[in-house]
Parts: sequence; structure tokens; C-alpha cells
Amino acid sequence: MKKSIYFIIAALSIISSGKAQVVKKNHTANSQQYNYEDTRKLVALVKDAAALIHLKSEAAFADLRLPGSRWRKGETYIFILDLKGNMLVHPDPELEGRNTLNLKDINGKPIIRGLINAATNTPDKQEGWYHYEWPVPGGLLPRWKSSYVQLVKSPSGKEYIVGSGTYNDRMERAFVIDVVQDAVGQVEKDGADAFKAFHDPTSPFMAKDAYIFVIDMNGVDLVNPGFPSLEGRNILDLKDKHGKKLVREMIKVAQASGSGWVDYMWPKPGKSVSTLKSTYVSKAKIGDKWVVVGCGVYLADAPKEISVTKKLTAPELMKLVYEGAAVFEKKGESAFPEFRQKGSKWFRDNTYFFVWTMDGERVLNAANPAIEGEHVNGTKDVLGRPYGKMFLDAAASVNGEGWVHYMYPEPEDIFPTWKSSFVKRVTFPSGRRYLVGCGIYNMDMDKAFIADVVNRAATLVERDGKAAFDQLRDKTSPFMFMDTYVFVDDPNGIELVNPAQRSLEGKNLINEKDVHGKLIVKEYIDAAAKNGSAWVDYYWYRPGENTPAHKYTYVRKVKSGDKTYIVGAGLYIDSKDKKK
Repeated sequence: MKKSIYFIIAALSIISSGKAQVVKKNHTANSQQYNYEDTRKLVALVKDAAALIHLKSEAAFADLRLPGSRWRKGETYIFILDLKGNMLVHPDPELEGRNTLNLKDINGKPIIRGLINAATNTPDKQEGWYHYEWPVPGGLLPRWKSSYVQLVKSPSGKEYIVGSGTYNDRMERAFVIDVVQDAVGQVEKDGADAFKAFHDPTSPFMAKDAYIFVIDMNGVDLVNPGFPSLEGRNILDLKDKHGKKLVREMIKVAQASGSGWVDYMWPKPGKSVSTLKSTYVSKAKIGDKWVVVGCGVYLADAPKEISVTKKLTAPELMKLVYEGAAVFEKKGESAFPEFRQKGSKWFRDNTYFFVWTMDGERVLNAANPAIEGEHVNGTKDVLGRPYGKMFLDAAASVNGEGWVHYMYPEPEDIFPTWKSSFVKRVTFPSGRRYLVGCGIYNMDMDKAFIADVVNRAATLVERDGKAAFDQLRDKTSPFMFMDTYVFVDDPNGIELVNPAQRSLEGKNLINEKDVHGKLIVKEYIDAAAKNGSAWVDYYWYRPGENTPAHKYTYVRKVKSGDKTYIVGAGLYIDSKDKKK
């Protein structure tokens, strides 16, 4: 879920001038600890800037504007706001001197209001953190930024917000502790009415890959914006990939100590592979009942789940579906028993066949015969992706086949995970047409997926021109899945469609370079113009991440009327996957 994207505001209690401040009782000493040196340096920089303003009043602003000084160096800079949202000091001349109170990031997060609230919402402490997406100075793409702010009163009596930020996608444990404590306060004040804010991606309770969840003492999941399909379910005995009953442990910690940490394996929102997660949980009272409120952090370089089962590659799965389709074309419904046989070629581990009528009725599901007979043409996954319609559209296409990517639980599991299915239209001996398919959970990304989605997008753009653009931007469409999205440029390099990085739309990127100096847009436009289609590679940012990754992109030149477009999509790979 891309990711989707998530935000958090964490009001931190820190040590000022060598002495611990007096804070409200539910803010623990743990809130004052940071895991990363750059976080500690950032806090120190802001405190020193605040001390300078406290000493020199508004005369300090000139010092804080000095390029190359400790206050303004590289990606790090001090900014100053007043409480009305007027930007008094900022390296961007387009912002300095303006009222920026209504400034929002690309996801609609209120940046300035959030920064002001972080330093003013809690009377006992006048500093805090806020997380949002913002470009580096002179940069093109918004990146995750964590800003620390402090309220300071100058000798003139005026109050200012002084702050600075760091561009990274890491979460500190201290951020998590404080957001849980803030959420507990909200729950105890508003009861279940607080749950709405926990689901709001523009609220202070969601950031990056962190989110608030609430579980009752019987193990019923009340709030889970990262995995909403779990809401309303009793997950008391849910186990992670190592067999740990994580919910039972959370409840035990909350009951025994009031609050504490629980470590377990859990996927990031929108991801399938589990990563080691440390979650802070705390008791909260709603009326006369206790609940557990929690939020977790995926620490840098945390261990990830390692698959012990060899998965089919995309070409291998396609070959299997073609072979299965040939059997169905010859035998029809009489072949169903052999496809239900577990351990056979057709049903091995969690890879199994399914057959639908072309109007969306399940007639075979080898893994779960109980759902046969259901009409599922309107079925959606946990992300709202109408995978039933996607299946039928792929099978009804001119080619009669295609890939569909969606989230679906593995057999006998309640937890949705990414699944990639290849479907093909087949005519049985009776003359009736069916959809035959097979899929793999947690499929490794493959060039076959990218070529498939680009070719389908190119067909749509060729037919509909600009009218196709809104469909390409739709996050529930077949054109966005996992870290993959379709983009469209004109031959001059103007980005027309980029659903993952909407701030790029309308900009001319022809001279855009990657971290190695490669003119990436010019290269793929030239390649598509010359050859009609091409693969290119370069370094680019995954949606929601701050570190460039190696990316292979497939592009096609498309004519629609008198207009020419470049349609493309790519996959991000690790060095070990380059052979794909």
C-alpha cells in the first residue's frame, strides 16, 4: 500500500540545555532516546538556533540565512515560522516572506499546520516532530522528510517556530512511543470516535510505513489502517512467520506492564514479505473496557523473511497455464478431478488452478472448493482493486490472456498478500468459453509483468488518447501494482502521467539525470522513437523511498490520432536479480 503513502506526528520530550524538562506523566524517558546520530545532530542544531533567537531576537535571522554556515549547508537548513504560518526564514525565495499556512505535501498532508501543532499542541512541551514529503533544495522529487521544531520566545516577546529536517525514510523508536501515547490520549478522550482519525492518511497518526492499530483484550482487531481486511476479525492466535503468537504477547505486555515493546515478523503496508518489526503497545480505556493501542517501527536493515520454497518464475507459470489450458480444451469439465489433486503438477504447495465462466462464476477452485459457484465479477481485494473484473477483462481481450496482480490470502490464511495470476481464455469441448488461471504468492518482479502492463496501457492510449490518462492514474486499476506504475511522456520530455509521483506531471524532464549522470528521459525517448520499443536501465526512486534503486524500464512509442506518446513502466531490482 504503496503505496500507497503514511504520515505521523510525534511530539517528543527531549533534554534541553542539559536538564530534563518537566513533561506530562505519560511521556517516558524512552522518548528522549534516538537510535541515529543524524537525528541527535538535527535536534542539537535546532536547539542551538532557538538559543540564538532567544539571545539575539530577530537579528539572529540574518545569521540563520547565511549560505554555507552550519545553519544552511547542503540538504540541511534552518527555517523559521511565526504562529500564523508566515515563513520568515527559508532557503527557497518562493516561500520566504509568504504566508504558507495552507501549504500541503503531494498527498494532501498539511505541512505548516502540522509543524506548528507539533510545537504548540502540548502545553508541557514545546517541541516535536512532523513527517511529510518535500523536495531537497534544488531537487525535483518530493522525498520523505522528518522535521524537528521548537517553540521559542524572543527577547522582543514574539514567539516563533524554529525547525530543520532530515531526508530519510527511517522511523525512530521515540517517534513510535509518542504517537502511541498521543493515540491513547485520543482514545481515552473520544472513545471509538477517535478511530476515524487513525484511518485518515493526512492525520498525525500515520507516517511512512507506521500506523496506529487498536485491538481489544479478546484479540479482535478494531483498527488496522495498514491491513483493513483484518478489522473485525479475532486474531488472538495469529502467528508470524516464526510461529510467534504476536497478538497474545501484545495483550500480555499491556496487561502486565501497561506498555512495552513486542518484536515479530510483519509485512510493511502494501508489501508481501515480512520484515522484523518492533511495536510499542499501551493499554487504553474506552468506557469500562481496556484495549491495546500500538504502532510499530521497521528498523533499518531489519531481517526479512526468507522463502524456503522455490517459486515458479513468470515464464514458468505462463507455460504451466498454457499446458493446463490445452488439457481443458481437450477434456473440459471432466479434467476437474485431476486439477484438484494436491501434489500433482497442477496443485503444488500454494500454486493451484481456478476456472471461471466468462460472466464471473467460479466453477473450479482447487484450493477451496467451498467457494465454487460464487459470482465474483465484482470482487475487490483489500486495496480496492477489482481483481474479478481484471481477470475477465484480460480473458476477454484481443489476446485472450494477461497478468493480474492483487492481494489475496494464501490457502487457510486470513492475511492478504500479493499474488500474481496469469489467466487465459479457453474454449471447452462443449463450445463454451471459460477463464483458466493460476497464480503465485509473493511473485518476484519480472520483465514479463512490465511488458504486459505497458502493452495493455499502450493499446488503451492508442485507442483513447488523453482520455486514457485518468484510468492510468487510478491506483485500483491494472496499471498500478506493488512498486510498478505506468507513466506517459510526450516526445519532448514533458511528463503527462505519473500516478506515483504526481508532482512531476506537466514538467519537462528531458534533461533529468540519475545519480550517475545518465540522461534517463532523453535516453528512453530516443530509444522508443528509434526502435518502437526498448528496455533501458537507470537509477530512480521507488515510490515513498529516499534511496535511488536500480530500475529497468520498458517503453513503447504510441500514436493516437496526430499525437505521439511514450508509454512506459519499470521494475526495481536488486543486483542479484539483474539476470531477469
